[in-house]
Amino acid sequence: MGALSTGEAKTSNAAARTEPDPALLTMTGISKSFLGVPVLRDVSFDLRPGEVHVLAGENGAGKSTLMKIAAGVHTDYEGEIALLGLPSRFSSPQDAAARGISVIHQEMSLIDSMSVVDNIFLGRELTRSGTARQWTDRSAQLRKAREFCEQLDLDIDLSRLVEDYSLSVKNRIEIAKALAFNARIFIMDEPTSALSGPEVDKLFGLIRQLKTRGCGIIYITHRMEEIYRIADRITVLRDGRHVGTAPAGQLSEPELIRWMIGRELSRHFPVRRTAIGAVRLEIDGLSVPKPGGTSTTKKSWLVREVSLSVRAGEIVGLAGLEGSGNTDLLRGIFGAYGKLEQGKVAIDGARFEIHSPRRSVQQGLAYLTNDRKGTGLILGLGVAENITLASLEAVSPALWMRRAMEWQVADRHVRALGIRAAGLWQEVATLSGGNQQKVALAKWIETRPGVLLLDEPTRGVDVGSKHEIYELMTQWTKDGFAILMITSEMPELLGLADRIIVMHRGRVTARFGRAEATQEKVLKAAMADEAV
Repeated sequence: MGALSTGEAKTSNAAARTEPDPALLTMTGISKSFLGVPVLRDVSFDLRPGEVHVLAGENGAGKSTLMKIAAGVHTDYEGEIALLGLPSRFSSPQDAAARGISVIHQEMSLIDSMSVVDNIFLGRELTRSGTARQWTDRSAQLRKAREFCEQLDLDIDLSRLVEDYSLSVKNRIEIAKALAFNARIFIMDEPTSALSGPEVDKLFGLIRQLKTRGCGIIYITHRMEEIYRIADRITVLRDGRHVGTAPAGQLSEPELIRWMIGRELSRHFPVRRTAIGAVRLEIDGLSVPKPGGTSTTKKSWLVREVSLSVRAGEIVGLAGLEGSGNTDLLRGIFGAYGKLEQGKVAIDGARFEIHSPRRSVQQGLAYLTNDRKGTGLILGLGVAENITLASLEAVSPALWMRRAMEWQVADRHVRALGIRAAGLWQEVATLSGGNQQKVALAKWIETRPGVLLLDEPTRGVDVGSKHEIYELMTQWTKDGFAILMITSEMPELLGLADRIIVMHRGRVTARFGRAEATQEKVLKAAMADEAV
């Protein structure tokens, strides 16, 4: 199916006009190569006033490259771009921003150590003339910033540092900054990857506000439920080519997946018929204090008196909103907060004293963090070096690194996990998100753990790679692993977990078996204050 023409029906808030608006952005016949390797081939895309146009596809499909061309990052390409029907070509990201294109990145572009108002006007400060020079007009900046924030229902202290605010608030500050630059085109790349359910709802409310102002939003996400909640139209790229464009209401989820990966998935979540075995991880009354306290000060707690167990062959899901304490619980179990004095932990029936990550690995624990680029991998190292990071003693007997052994170990995991790379030497920074995540998983599987602590195992991963990771997790449970998993994706939680434990403010507020768990019950418990 080809790209829909810009003369077709507009979204509801533009339909009443007698003359259809020209597209805010039109990209026609875009092709781009790197070192002679084509990454985009004759791709066309358009964005209309007052619509959300989702750009979908697997990692490596060409989405980011296309958007970097639209945002002025890549200036060497074939094809044509038009803004409101007028031919345009951007010389830089600053040039694109000056013409009304704003990018809201997955990783925020805000500077944490600066105030909110300084971030909003960074690079475009309001000035007034002095006797010998121009001065920043701080009162005017505060006044204008307050206007932008009021438009977004954002009631915060503009003089405070950005680092003092949550990710949800930072998202809205990014949008306020874009409004200060008179943006009409918003490119949002995985904007909800670190947001809780209620925070996603707030962001979607802001997007609807932007639509009523006549803005257009290009939205990139791997989350199917988000696509069908927010999209007016969907365009799919695969292997650098345009597969199709359709109104969201006319494209079913199975058809969308087929467009994205070129085949049909028999089912989204694998059927698990694993026999549940003996308890592998047991926690009784575990508390995790906030770092920095001393024996003479009153302690405050990240996690308070949590008890749970995970059996061989079982996946237990941890649910909760941002700040619920579920990530702190996994970090505490793994020893990231050092020795914990309150509570008991047993692995395979033997008492285990939490001391350090190194000690935890030796006892059969493995912890996949929720930030593979920051703490899960060393992006400048190759595939083989990353896979063996947590098990160097196995490939460096007598403190002497044996590269042949390292590559043999890494090659085994590359084959077992289906990691797609040019070679074991390839820097992981150049891999797709799904392959990076598989490398991070391989690193921990090589330590031969009995218990896997997985924090957002499919964050920022495309639908095909997600399915592959689900299959891997299913196989690991068949092999007798016990998995304690955090996920903010409700379908993933309900589709994979044998049991679900919900946390709020560091305490357990509900426990559900697979048969009784529903989205409504989990969300209600995630906002409850009463511990169980």
